[in-house]
Amino acid sequence: MSVGELFILGFYGKVIPSWLREFAARFGLGGVILFDYSCQTRQYDNNIASPEQVQSLCAGIAALPSEPLVFIDQEGGLVRRLKDGLGFQPLPSAKDFNLLAQTEKQAILGATYDELRRLGIRYNFAPVIDVDYNSDNPNIGRIKRSYSSDLGEVEANARLVDAAARQAGVGLCLKHYPGIGGALVDSHLEFMDISDALRPEQEELFYALAPDTFGNAVLVSHAIVRQWDPQHPMTLSPAGIGRLRRRLPDTLLITDDMQMQGLQKALGTSAASLQAIAAGMDMICIGNNLFDQEQAMAGIAATVAGAVQDGSLDQTAVRRSIARVQERKALLA
Repeated sequence: MSVGELFILGFYGKVIPSWLREFAARFGLGGVILFDYSCQTRQYDNNIASPEQVQSLCAGIAALPSEPLVFIDQEGGLVRRLKDGLGFQPLPSAKDFNLLAQTEKQAILGATYDELRRLGIRYNFAPVIDVDYNSDNPNIGRIKRSYSSDLGEVEANARLVDAAARQAGVGLCLKHYPGIGGALVDSHLEFMDISDALRPEQEELFYALAPDTFGNAVLVSHAIVRQWDPQHPMTLSPAGIGRLRRRLPDTLLITDDMQMQGLQKALGTSAASLQAIAAGMDMICIGNNLFDQEQAMAGIAATVAGAVQDGSLDQTAVRRSIARVQERKALLA
């Protein structure tokens, strides 16, 4: 069983490191995530230098054993790894995008998604469908990552993004389930409790949009919803993920970065990864950007493989997750 299919891994630098090649050869590999900024060097010196270099890097990644998918966060505005200063297509923030005329929106999206496909990027961690319930939210509202405080406008923009992505053949991953627009803290830094901020219509938006979205994937946040599970963040919660899975049986469920501080303070990457898979997540994202844990990746995969083998992880559920990943690879080839 190729447990590496359950992993989306990041690495530092402009070329594929030997550890990642060895990982893919030994375990298979679901995906790779690209960053421009390195949290280690505190400079924009990570994976991205120019369109030509990114295209070459993506081709190399796709040629690894099990043909990993390349993922990126290209939302627009502050959260865009491909910046126009390096020759990539311009893309405004979600909030600014929402103010444009429809024809202008379509032109921008067409150019962006055609570029992603041409570069060899197969999945975009977008659109953000968090409704802007708290304009002072440090991770969403304050940095213009939400289209609007109006749920209908959020949905309309998400459907426009889907039309462009579908046309270009780039998968989308809706984020951040179950909706963190109303949060008060940044989940990169600490656990985010949204128990009082979550609205039913926000949760429902994920269920309405995911099956209609090209790539049919949802990114699950590390938010805590006490009424569903008082102990665990969503990524580690059998109750939370079970709730999601009942409504979206075929959707690919991907964790937010497992190196975020909230999780690190509680568990550490290896234990959290095992727990997320046990809870029902399909893919674990480990960016190796917030921390350099590159040399630990093979050990984490070996632990997962051991848990599958000895039955402490549900083999049938893991096989289903691997099948979902492989279906996306076939769709986006």
